[in-house]
Amino acid sequence: MDKAESNPVETVEKTSPCDDLCAHYRCDAGFDEMCQNGDEIRPYWEYLIRSLKILGRDELERRSQEARRLMRDNGVTYNILGDPQGLDRPWQLDPIPLLINSEEWGGIERGLAQRAELMNLLLADLYGTRQVLRKGLIPVELIATHPGFLRPCVGIQYRKRDRLPLYAADLIRTSDGQFWVLADRTQAPTGAGYALENRLVMSRILPSLFRDSHVHRLALFFRTLRNTLAAMSARDDHRIVVLSAGPTDESYFEHAYLAKYLGYTLVQGADLTVRDGRVRLKTLDGLQPVDVILRRVDDFMCDPLELRPDSFQGVAGLVQAMRMGNVSLANPLGSSLLENPGLLAYLPQLARHFLGEDLHLPSPQTWWCGDRLSLQHVLANMDKLVIKRIAHLPNKPAVRGRLLSSKQRELLSEQIKAQPTWFVGTEEMTRATAPVFVNGRLEPRQMILRSFLVSNEQGYVAMPGGLTRVMSSDESAMITSQSSGISKDTWVLASEPEREVTLLNPASEARVVFESQGELPSRVAENLFWLGRYAERAEGTIRLLRAVLLSLSEPYDFPAAQNHACLHTLLRAVTYLTETYPGFIGDETQLKNPETELLSVFLDKNRLGSLSSTLQALLNAAYSVRERVSPDMWRVINNIHEELSALQRETSLQLSDVLQELDNLIISLAAFSGMSVESMTHEQGWRFLMLGRALERSHYTTNLLRATLSTVNSDESTLLEHLLNITDSLLTYRRRYRSHLQVNATLELLLQSEFNPRSIGFNLKRLREYIKTLHREEENPYHYAEGRLILEALTQVRLSVVDVLAKPSEDQFRRDLDQLLVRLGRLLPGLSDAITNSYFSHAEQPRQLVGLAAEVSTEEAEEI
Repeated sequence: MDKAESNPVETVEKTSPCDDLCAHYRCDAGFDEMCQNGDEIRPYWEYLIRSLKILGRDELERRSQEARRLMRDNGVTYNILGDPQGLDRPWQLDPIPLLINSEEWGGIERGLAQRAELMNLLLADLYGTRQVLRKGLIPVELIATHPGFLRPCVGIQYRKRDRLPLYAADLIRTSDGQFWVLADRTQAPTGAGYALENRLVMSRILPSLFRDSHVHRLALFFRTLRNTLAAMSARDDHRIVVLSAGPTDESYFEHAYLAKYLGYTLVQGADLTVRDGRVRLKTLDGLQPVDVILRRVDDFMCDPLELRPDSFQGVAGLVQAMRMGNVSLANPLGSSLLENPGLLAYLPQLARHFLGEDLHLPSPQTWWCGDRLSLQHVLANMDKLVIKRIAHLPNKPAVRGRLLSSKQRELLSEQIKAQPTWFVGTEEMTRATAPVFVNGRLEPRQMILRSFLVSNEQGYVAMPGGLTRVMSSDESAMITSQSSGISKDTWVLASEPEREVTLLNPASEARVVFESQGELPSRVAENLFWLGRYAERAEGTIRLLRAVLLSLSEPYDFPAAQNHACLHTLLRAVTYLTETYPGFIGDETQLKNPETELLSVFLDKNRLGSLSSTLQALLNAAYSVRERVSPDMWRVINNIHEELSALQRETSLQLSDVLQELDNLIISLAAFSGMSVESMTHEQGWRFLMLGRALERSHYTTNLLRATLSTVNSDESTLLEHLLNITDSLLTYRRRYRSHLQVNATLELLLQSEFNPRSIGFNLKRLREYIKTLHREEENPYHYAEGRLILEALTQVRLSVVDVLAKPSEDQFRRDLDQLLVRLGRLLPGLSDAITNSYFSHAEQPRQLVGLAAEVSTEEAEEI
């Protein structure tokens, strides 16, 4: 940061009213969070305000753009169903943090810990003795009608600290400075990972300001979380997994981010199975026991056997494993019951019952419509209330009564009268506003703060601050958890520098390296395998399309018939290799006017086999294993995604413009290839990525040779030059043979050579080496189908005689070459199926794998 930021006090007077800041940032309203009593600045905001004044709009805008770049490069997304950007909606961070001083935070922290303990006791009671129902402290209907009350979970016993390990609360502040709890989050509280990412980015774009403000660090919360999850297991060599619904989940980035940060395995329901009452992880080394599950799936979706039968996100038998005490969940199944907003009406008396004290942090006054008097109040005062359902329903958000039309209000009243137990009326609070930097100016926006807590032996530990979201500037009758697109980092300011905290074990403890723990789920291995295949397939398609475009654009000095023969062979090869039939095969009009078909093969994402669909498949595979991808490698994937998105948005792209786009994609894919070799540890996951690449390259080159050389071409010299360019082997050919282009020499280089990385022989040899490493050294790899297939394919190539293969018959057809390539074309798909059956379709009997020693060490978390 510049000098002015590092010491703004030297250049600006001590006090600076809010209207002075507004003069710098073109704002015309005050901010409740920053100012009090009109334009009097809260003391702990003064340093930040001075720094903002000195930075100025242009510099702050530059740093805001830097934040967006960092978020984009790190692949930070938040998926909103129905959003046009879909899975690619970028996470947005405002460069101005929300400040809370330590004294004020201390009161908030005590209130949150009290509330978490209350929820802990209430959860145990509702699934245990249910004394609150017997004593009439809560109406039975409020619990029995809520879909979060899971009857199969009644009676499951938990240790006290395991009942509700995680808790979060959505807080608002009113203009008088009072904090209120708007909602309790007890099922699978999301946002902690986003808060951590916000902190990382803020510490980079405003480093001096962050350092000098003495901001409370977040690492202690995550260290406590890791210790708590470890303590939930009865075994010392415990295995903890993060259960996710997959890439379509709105918070999938956070699932992958936390799994990587905490050192856990990210899994989906299909990766787990229950055998003999124990949850086990399907890995390449067989079934591995799972002790603790950090759950990020809705509780009613977690067990299709006893809960929701149509769920594909859960694990059949999970509830029974919990009953037997063989697995612990954070949070336990059934905890979504506590998110019932109707409970807010009864929490004050529940606090006195369980804790013998009043709530330190109140909630807005709430009326549950299942109570007759409350129903009358809600119907009579709808224009002053926020109307909610007791459980989340798709496309049924909370609504502000005052913004409804008379017809909408009447319709809602009828719905409430028909199902009164399903509705709640809550007092609408006027929220405080915080400054947000939008379009070069400060704007006041209402905000909501989600704070996170994790249990330990003494009680609950809160994350200092949490995740702040600012509301949309345009008021809407609908209120959803996704109504805001901007977040803030939340700084709890300490009076002195913070003590450093790390996620590493103390230096006094022995360093433990876990070798070959079998932590690679079969699903992840399969996605890595196909990631390699799609990357290689995309590169091959691009090289072939580029050769066609060059052939179309280059002038020729030989007869047109020869020109057409070479070009037509390449065009038919496009259809043959991409399988975008009928394409250029059997249609002379397409061969004469290829532009429309080539653009379709290039751009049509809905056409199976097109370049766009292949790149999209690559991105989907990468997104499914993002926790295994390094940050630099992810930036390359982001570049591919941005280039693909830009192409698909282009409506007037001409064939003449395509060549540059193909060159850009080649560079990105080359970077991906280099990163996959240099940035990934060479363990089992990397081997499957390389297996996919080698198999796809062998298959692609086999089909390319058959499409171009099986039939003699009238201008074979030009065709061979294109063929060598497509396989990036022209320079090698000239250096090695120093002669004019010949078919037999080309076949030797592209078919048999075990030194040319583009040849079939080289990649078959690599495949054999990778497959051998997947078996124990004392075993014969050829006892397995994949070993036999690769041996047969490699032997066929090695025993072939290129001079015989290059010799055509009288009908100008190279029959021996074609027969060899047909055999290879059958063996290679069979090899892919064999690999799938052996490693991705999990079998009851485990297969022992031997690989390089796993370099397992916890990377030091950034001190934040």
